[in-house]
Amino acid sequence: MTRNRAVPAAAALLAVLAASSAATQQPSQALSVQQLSPTVYWVTGGGGNSGIVIGTTGVVVIDAKTSPASGKALLDEIAKLTPKPVTHVILTHSDGDHVNGLASFPAGVTVIAHRGAKREMDAALAAGGRGAPPADHMPSQVVGGDREHLTLDGVPFELRHWAPAHTSGDLVVYLPEQHIVFTGDIIATNRADPLIHLEKNGSSAGWETTAQGILGLDADRFVPGHGELQLKSDIQARLASATEKRARIAALVKEGKSLDEIRAAVGDPAPVAGGRGGGFASFTDVVYQELTRGARSSHEHY
Repeated sequence: MTRNRAVPAAAALLAVLAASSAATQQPSQALSVQQLSPTVYWVTGGGGNSGIVIGTTGVVVIDAKTSPASGKALLDEIAKLTPKPVTHVILTHSDGDHVNGLASFPAGVTVIAHRGAKREMDAALAAGGRGAPPADHMPSQVVGGDREHLTLDGVPFELRHWAPAHTSGDLVVYLPEQHIVFTGDIIATNRADPLIHLEKNGSSAGWETTAQGILGLDADRFVPGHGELQLKSDIQARLASATEKRARIAALVKEGKSLDEIRAAVGDPAPVAGGRGGGFASFTDVVYQELTRGARSSHEHY
């Protein structure tokens, strides 16, 4: 019975996973590889940004692009850098534009993800497979806590999860020796505000906590999930803006303002038919839903 009840929820999640891939991927599969250190690169194009870390005997990839074609293109770029095989992939979260390229990765590659991301990908796979890689390329190593230290192919990694933020299963990938962070979609510069997936149990308050945690790392370069390389000052500015906006929305909710009134007050564009932002709720909508959820649930109960 539990499995039957889970199927409708999985189907709803599936639609969002598919929309995520379509809405945020780059229009072209052409990739651009940029070097951050002698052994660390970041790759734009073909979906969310990816990372390449060349170790002693193999290569660790961070996020795998949006489709089998862009996943293969990523592997082709890696082959230009080194003959070493890809041994591990670390996923920053479960969105399709970061995981679906796994379909082109070699069999037996170790896929590492947070348990929340694996749960979301399992739900997508159970609902038909869109928004998830093939069953034989699903996460095989799960991070369950808030911090995990790993040495992969001779390279130290620190995987961090402070709270549900963009999704329930975000992982921030920190390279302490290189002072480099891969943020996943916690930071995505193609949007002015943070993108929170409520349907994946993301949280605007958790996003603030996570951004603060990222700023606490001893790093000077930050690769976002989408967009250009960020400095610590860029992250600080983004956190300050989101914190101020969230506080303003909270004050307006306390005054009893409607969602439309709040959108107008904070300067959000009017909603359009078919949804905003590629079908995703705006930051304002998310915060409003979070802050009024208890009151709305009580009203519906009566």
